[in-house]
Amino acid sequence: MNSSKQVSPPIVEPVYDGASSQDQGDQHDNSEAILERQLVRKVDLRLCTKAGILCSLNLLDSGVISSASVTSMLSDLQLYGNRYSVAIFIFTIASIAFQLPSTIASRILGPRIWFSLITFAFGLITMCTAFINTWKEMIALRVLLGIAMSGIYPGLTYLISTWYTRSEQQLRFAYLQSGEVFVLATGGILNYGLNHLDGKAGLAGWRWMFLVQGLISCVLGLITYWWIVDFPENADRSFMFLNKDETNFAVRRIQKDRGDVEADKFSLGKVLVHVQDVKIYGFCCMFFLMNIVSTCLSYFLPIILQGGMGFSENKSILLSAPPYYWAIIPVILSSLVGDRWKLRGPVIVFNSICLIVGFCMFGFASQVTVRYIGTYLATGAYVSNWAALNAYQANNIVGQWKRAFTAAVVTACNGAGGIAGSFIVRQNEAPRYETAVWVSIGLVEQRFCGISAINTDWFYSSHILMIALVAIFSTYFAWANRRQVQGRKVIEGTLGFKHTF
Repeated sequence: MNSSKQVSPPIVEPVYDGASSQDQGDQHDNSEAILERQLVRKVDLRLCTKAGILCSLNLLDSGVISSASVTSMLSDLQLYGNRYSVAIFIFTIASIAFQLPSTIASRILGPRIWFSLITFAFGLITMCTAFINTWKEMIALRVLLGIAMSGIYPGLTYLISTWYTRSEQQLRFAYLQSGEVFVLATGGILNYGLNHLDGKAGLAGWRWMFLVQGLISCVLGLITYWWIVDFPENADRSFMFLNKDETNFAVRRIQKDRGDVEADKFSLGKVLVHVQDVKIYGFCCMFFLMNIVSTCLSYFLPIILQGGMGFSENKSILLSAPPYYWAIIPVILSSLVGDRWKLRGPVIVFNSICLIVGFCMFGFASQVTVRYIGTYLATGAYVSNWAALNAYQANNIVGQWKRAFTAAVVTACNGAGGIAGSFIVRQNEAPRYETAVWVSIGLVEQRFCGISAINTDWFYSSHILMIALVAIFSTYFAWANRRQVQGRKVIEGTLGFKHTF
């Protein structure tokens, strides 16, 4: 059988004459492997790069407001007492409330329209923050900012999970996290420079931070419409991305991995039915625990450097950047190990131990150098666990609406951890910040009196409890896989599917 069909784009599927020789079968396998590598490289360049930049907006916000917190902003806006912490957690409350509908909107309206719209809105609101004069105006804009930001991280996590096989996902989430922390670190250096514009055009240095970085976000929103890619089955509709043959090839590889490429017609019942899956609540707990630490560091690191280690205002802003550049190394290395050997739980445990060691150095050492090195270890560990936890949950669920639901609710619980994290760094505990250290390490009883509605004893555990949850998950997943092999259990309603742990 001869085929005269000509296809100009670079990735096409091989056509054979129907012979059944071993050599031709090997050639077919080798050709498919080459085509798959080319396809994955294309997706990496278009999706992971843009997703990393867009997801950095959340950290960019924390970087701007944390850098501004060691300037005149607190006095200019009367952010006294707990008002600064309230400004942080109110953003999280608004974001949590809108994460599920915003993630669903990314599937219904499409990534190009939705992500470009909310990114532009995020930038516009950030720019407006440069012109406020009271803490009440700050709170109002933080609510709007949280709503605009709500769909970016869960939506992009969901989009990435639909494009890659389970054995490829952690490294791609690592690319996303690397883009995030690189932009955050660079934003810290940019904030250092912008703070030197203090007084120019009648604007304080912190106002220049919000103005310039808001403008950058608006430009990114416009670029997003053409750069972001659609879901795999609609990839040929994306601007200068895949043709129809490449799209079909991408669909088949995902279908072979887990059989959930196509989304059922939307109904609220098909989304909310997944509240019955108990393991999703376990994932939620893990994200909550992780973000206690990440919020503590991302929002308060300049304050810790200034009040806890004695650095000046500008040095505190500048020195908050290197730990995030360092974090790129452990997140990539741990993810390569995780994907290569299909390990999820052990990687999370290792990162958690590194974080505990880092916080012990920061909290208990007397030398400033040792304490500062501890921030490197802790930052690298929590950034690495962000990628590992996303792969952990994405590897162990099946179905488009379940992926959307899980991405939204774990991100919401991640945000809830941010609320707790915004109240554990207490300036009156400088230079040791005992509450932040002990909550981040393990079990501790603390009284959170920062919010009038919360005046009771809470028992918090962070990364020691994270390790315990991994042990419980691993035990259950191993048991379920054994029953699946014995033909006594169908996991996730999909024949042949096994948990990855």
